[in-house]
Amino acid sequence: NNNNNNNNRRHHGGPGNEDAMYPVVLDASETPPREFHERYEAKCIPVVIRNVPYGGAMKPSTDYVVNDDDSHQSNNTRDDDAMEEEKKECDCTGGSFHQTYSNGQQQRQQPNEGEWPAVRRWAIDALATDPQLSERRLKCGEDDDGYTIRMKLRHFMDYLRNNRDDSPLYIFDATFDEDKLAKRILEDYTVPRYFDEDLLGLVGERRRPPHRWFLVGPCRSGTTVHIDPLATSAWNTLVHGAKRWVLFPPHVPKTVVKGRKLILPGEDDEAIHYFTTILPRMKRRAAAARGAEDDLYADFECYEFTQFAGETVFVPHGWWHAVLNVTHTVGITQNFCSRRNFDEVWAQTRSGRKKMSCSWLRRLGERYPDLARRAVELNRRDGFVMWEDDPVEQGKWRRKKAEKERKKKEKRERKKEEESKAKKKQSSKKEKWGEHRTTERREGECDGDVVMREVSPDY
Repeated sequence: NNNNNNNNRRHHGGPGNEDAMYPVVLDASETPPREFHERYEAKCIPVVIRNVPYGGAMKPSTDYVVNDDDSHQSNNTRDDDAMEEEKKECDCTGGSFHQTYSNGQQQRQQPNEGEWPAVRRWAIDALATDPQLSERRLKCGEDDDGYTIRMKLRHFMDYLRNNRDDSPLYIFDATFDEDKLAKRILEDYTVPRYFDEDLLGLVGERRRPPHRWFLVGPCRSGTTVHIDPLATSAWNTLVHGAKRWVLFPPHVPKTVVKGRKLILPGEDDEAIHYFTTILPRMKRRAAAARGAEDDLYADFECYEFTQFAGETVFVPHGWWHAVLNVTHTVGITQNFCSRRNFDEVWAQTRSGRKKMSCSWLRRLGERYPDLARRAVELNRRDGFVMWEDDPVEQGKWRRKKAEKERKKKEKRERKKEEESKAKKKQSSKKEKWGEHRTTERREGECDGDVVMREVSPDY
């Protein structure tokens, strides 16, 4: 199994990096949290931790590894052939990848002690008929104007099975914990012990930025290349299915990661297109740039691997990443701040979330005085003034708030005026028939429609 996991990873980089193979593969039954924190998280090394949702007690079994030689062979030269194989993996209508994986999933019959309820409850068939979740509306995308698209879970599961879209919709919902029934999802999993320190939780769930997402994705769906906000790190546990990942170290420029100069007119940057077309172009461009000093691709590095059910991926802060679902998948992901990335998170939060950071600093002083002192030290070092101590920023905030309130008031007044007009129009239609005809007749007489004339006696 360890050999299969090692062969599953592909590294593409310049000279001097040939021996680097990320992510490091660990097992939850053999790796204590302290070792993970000191050897990997503190050094910003990507990691895959196996068997977390199974309670960390189950030893790996060959039934859970897809023994598809084409999808696991490490090959740094035949990139086009490799991507062709990944295109085949994305075909959920059949093929050895999907069939072997499905058969492996069916081998587990008895739950282990400490196993997540999600292992059973989040199966594809189970989700479609879940009495608490099937009728809940979850976010599965945005329209062209940026408005959220929501769909009942049972309808989405039908879509998942039957769609043939090139880039399908993808449930990526961060508000399930606000729904009285959907918040049961929180009971279906447990935050892995490696990530149970989340310092941003001190400000409370209502004030902190979105940080956890429930994921249900059809094959061919995914997320485009991105970096997690506010310098947070992330963990992503896959309960069912298989995902293809690509990671870029922080030193790789954003322009290179996005492949902006390699995207042709009319092409999009959807996940499926990124993995099958743009990424191979980037790797060929990087191969041509080896040895060049002034080329953006001279220090290019990326790491590709496939995540299987039961595996948890740790993405350190600052690492760019993109994900493609190569089968139907269900999982959970959370962003977090620990002592290991506190400096970076604080530097971004104090300017990106100015008011929240003031509250956070007070909570740190109450619970973790050493971190509060560290935050003050970083502010002093950088010459940063907190929002509470900056009258200029407070003035800007007050003006912005007043402008926002003014627009809200104008909107309410317009709505009230429109409702008043509509009410008057409606009331005018409710006149009695007799009064209506009398009014119409009088108006006609005044307008000369009815002409009174004297008739000749000889008539």
